[in-house]
Amino acid sequence: MADAKREVERKYEATPETRLPDLTRAAGVSAVVHRGLSELDAVYYDTVDLRLAADSLTLRRRTGGDDAGWHLKIPVSADVRDEIRAPLTDALPPALGDLLRSRVRRTPVDPVVRILSARDVHHLLDADGALLAELSVDEVLAERLTEDGRGTTSAWTEIEVELADDADPALLDAVERRLRKAGVRPAAAPSKLSRALAETAPDEPPRTEGRKPSPRTAGDHVLAYVRRQVTALVELDPAVRRDLPDSVHRMRVATRRLRSALRTYRKVLDRGVTDPLRDELKWLAAELGVDRDQEVLDARLGSRVTALPETLVLGPVDARLRLTSVARRSASRGRAVAVLDAERYLTLLDALDGLLADPPLRPAAARRPRDVLPRAVLKEYERLATCVGNALGLPAGEERDIALHEARKAAKRVRYAAEAARPALGGPARRFAKRMKSVQSVLGDHQDSVVARGALRTLAVQAHDAGESAFTWGLLYGREEATARARERELPEVWARASRPGLRAALKG
Repeated sequence: MADAKREVERKYEATPETRLPDLTRAAGVSAVVHRGLSELDAVYYDTVDLRLAADSLTLRRRTGGDDAGWHLKIPVSADVRDEIRAPLTDALPPALGDLLRSRVRRTPVDPVVRILSARDVHHLLDADGALLAELSVDEVLAERLTEDGRGTTSAWTEIEVELADDADPALLDAVERRLRKAGVRPAAAPSKLSRALAETAPDEPPRTEGRKPSPRTAGDHVLAYVRRQVTALVELDPAVRRDLPDSVHRMRVATRRLRSALRTYRKVLDRGVTDPLRDELKWLAAELGVDRDQEVLDARLGSRVTALPETLVLGPVDARLRLTSVARRSASRGRAVAVLDAERYLTLLDALDGLLADPPLRPAAARRPRDVLPRAVLKEYERLATCVGNALGLPAGEERDIALHEARKAAKRVRYAAEAARPALGGPARRFAKRMKSVQSVLGDHQDSVVARGALRTLAVQAHDAGESAFTWGLLYGREEATARARERELPEVWARASRPGLRAALKG
């Protein structure tokens, strides 16, 4: 079973002669206690083309010290990584292998570097003796692992300062000031592995991609946007598997943005290639939507019940809502993870990589962004205008609800199209996207009320069949119905503000 720990640390260059400065009174440090020496032996794993290292992930099997086992480190932000640990076994634990799947796909991971560290550990304690941070001085020997056993080696000394759980991050700044004053400088490499790979690389000239040129053409801009969404899909995969907050929502949004870009910019990318990808992205978004929609529904119903006066909550409302939510969420969560384990999903990721490696550019891709992108955005806008007009022309009821839901999806497409064009078109595209988001928000709240009413009716029937009062569920149903009518009354005004001709003219340039 794997467990996770958030790691906040900084690394510094050192030499065997480096002497640590006095760190007492640095942001609450009252004492520095020497904890002794330990010997660490870590083997790092990666694909043959070092895909994990390229994304700043590290996977190792380590013995020695007090945390022997398998460790997978995933970057979160500067100085911060999530370390997922699993017990020491001979083979890679499946729990960690699953978290790597979006990166490695079907390619095995093998040993690439062995790092031996002689670690001298010091604990930085506060006045009560609580641990604030661990400082270690590591004598490192790294060896590149090769089939012939003749891999090159490299040795260095480094200082590592890791913040204790719940400690103030300001401590790292205070310790760094003391270290810098003593002549110690931050490490050039972000990790032992990255330094080891650089210093033990084979003799052939290193492969460098060089600095990517700034996007110039319409094709450049569209592909840059597509690349960002594909990267988001791959990076969010482990977060969804770990059930991190908002991860399913963010992955679904990336999927929809990608699908929207392929639809909107058909003049740039050949739809003969992209339409099959759009179909698969639609499948993925729908599968992820089962879990995300359940998450949204649970939050909405929970907040509605909490807001009621106690006198209006009749029967075991909280218990029924909680039990129903847990059962539904467990099923939807299992479905989301099963999708990420499916061969169909991996094939989609491969196809997206292929699209970026050999993009099916059409002649318009070579033109200036201002000659291509605004027209594509405004074409989506015209579809939205038709949808809104149709919906507003219908009487209240199920048919209008369906039409407003279609308008909501169209509003998302316009917003995403404008966001994709924003780097090229600047302020007008940003303002256009913002106004389309306001339309989307009104339509979204309306659709959420439609879904909530269906769930509330089911809960009312279940309560009635169990001999419980259905009063509260009926009350909430009525309030959701009122919310939907309010959003319908609000929509014409919001639409009028969002569709001002002047803003469309500015976008068109």
